[in-house]
Amino acid sequence: MNPDPLIPFPEVGEADNLPESGPTDNRIPTWGPWVVVAGTAAVLGGLLALTAFNLALLIFGTVIISIFGIYLWARLIEGRRQAFDRAVTLGVTSLFALAMIPLVSLLYTVVSKGLSRIDAEFFTSSMRNVIGEGGGILHAAIGTFIITGLATLASVPVGIMAAVYLHEYGKGKLKRALTFFVDVMTGIPSIVAGLFAFALFAIFFGPGIRMGVMGSVALCVLMIPIVVRSTEEMLRIVPDGLREASYALGVSKWRTVAKVVLPTAMAGIVTGVMLAVARIIGETAPLLITTGAFSSVNLNPFSGRMDNLPVFTYNQYKNPGVPPEPYIDRAWAAALVLIAIVMVLFLVARFISRRYGTELRR
Repeated sequence: MNPDPLIPFPEVGEADNLPESGPTDNRIPTWGPWVVVAGTAAVLGGLLALTAFNLALLIFGTVIISIFGIYLWARLIEGRRQAFDRAVTLGVTSLFALAMIPLVSLLYTVVSKGLSRIDAEFFTSSMRNVIGEGGGILHAAIGTFIITGLATLASVPVGIMAAVYLHEYGKGKLKRALTFFVDVMTGIPSIVAGLFAFALFAIFFGPGIRMGVMGSVALCVLMIPIVVRSTEEMLRIVPDGLREASYALGVSKWRTVAKVVLPTAMAGIVTGVMLAVARIIGETAPLLITTGAFSSVNLNPFSGRMDNLPVFTYNQYKNPGVPPEPYIDRAWAAALVLIAIVMVLFLVARFISRRYGTELRR
């Protein structure tokens, strides 16, 4: 039935002559955008080869021209809305690919240059009495695990308790002040954390002091705000119904936090801690100031200098001997080991989040 008798239905055959107001049934093939990008790259590359070839100009020119090309093609066949969607999709995909180029290049360079020096000796020997070829990262790896372990042991309890206070108990000016200082510490430069730790220990032990525990203190300054923020977010997504059910059973607030809230958010908290460890384990600037460099294994973080992987990598590259090739090879290999450690930490964090974080999503 015609809802408005004053507006007649179009006669049979008139609908075919109406102007198109939306996309048609025609579609660009799935391989269409790839053909546009490849064709643009080929044509532009040929033109640049005749003048002055520039890789950066070829990449950015191909992206821009391909976006306009796929838009015009889709506009003629599919309509304005679908053309805009295809142009935006190609643009976002291209930007993502461009952002991945430095990362892929970095990984390829580190792996290709670092694998040549990875062997059993590299992991089982130190640099004591080594000049030229040979030696390894045993002392630096042990120092990294000790310094990072002490920082984690000190930062995790403080960060978790601070987050519990801010989310469960904090009120008024004190909460606002603590939140402000946590935000400030989150953006503090790592070199400032190293100077703070050095100045703190220099007051008691003199200006020439270098110890592993000084590096742990500097890393604590960087790690605590990360733990606070990640833990606070995990506590925030714990359902309030769990707290109310516990209070309804007569359980006190501190027991509710200890027995209900924290266990429920534990998977997310552990994931945040792992990410915080991955964040600080590669810091170089604060450890250069506080721990110094040492060529032998030192198991006592409270006595003497203690080498670590970031400082070892920096010194091998900064102060090569003669010939310089063995020192540069050790630097690339140590960088590869450090990247592998960080990657393992991220994978463990993802596994914990996927495997044990389901209770927060139910």
